[in-house]
Amino acid sequence: MAVKTDDLEAVRLVAETLQPFTVDDRERIIRWAREKLGMTVAVAPAILRRTDVPPTDAPKEAASMSAQAGVDIKKFVTEKAPRSDTHFAATVAYYHQFKAPENQRKESITKEDFVEACRQVDRKRPKRPAQVLVNAYQDGLFDRGGKGHYKLNSVGENLVAMALPRTTDGAKSAKRKGTKGRRKGSRKGSRKKKSVRKDR
Repeated sequence: MAVKTDDLEAVRLVAETLQPFTVDDRERIIRWAREKLGMTVAVAPAILRRTDVPPTDAPKEAASMSAQAGVDIKKFVTEKAPRSDTHFAATVAYYHQFKAPENQRKESITKEDFVEACRQVDRKRPKRPAQVLVNAYQDGLFDRGGKGHYKLNSVGENLVAMALPRTTDGAKSAKRKGTKGRRKGSRKGSRKKKSVRKDR
């Protein structure tokens, strides 16, 4: 009569048999043994170790790195498409405050920042750059900071964030064309009335 092997004794025998092999070889041998015995193949421990690792904050880290890298000023100005010099000044101030690389951001801009922005985006430099900042201040886009410094206020922020780029030119031109049409029509109508009066 065959003697029934104890479970713990079987474990001891298996462990002693696998002892000389490396970890990867042991896993392969066990997998083959399970297949040989018709048992379901277990998920590889290496895979389990990967899934046991808690998820990282990769999206947050990527967003943080993107914020640190900032946005290219030329691309930003091109997207906003400011037409007037004062709107361009507001766009430059907005960029430096919110879109520039984090280690280069500043709360206010100076004439030098404005001139440098003109160079970076290939925009024609105004004859009096300092006066442009004064004009933007008088238009209500800036608050005065220290000497020669201008800080974008809430009006300027809303202009750049919400109103730029301007998209109302087409509507304006259409309105003008409609007005011209009505004027021509009204003149024709008046001429017809005059001709009717003459016939009478």
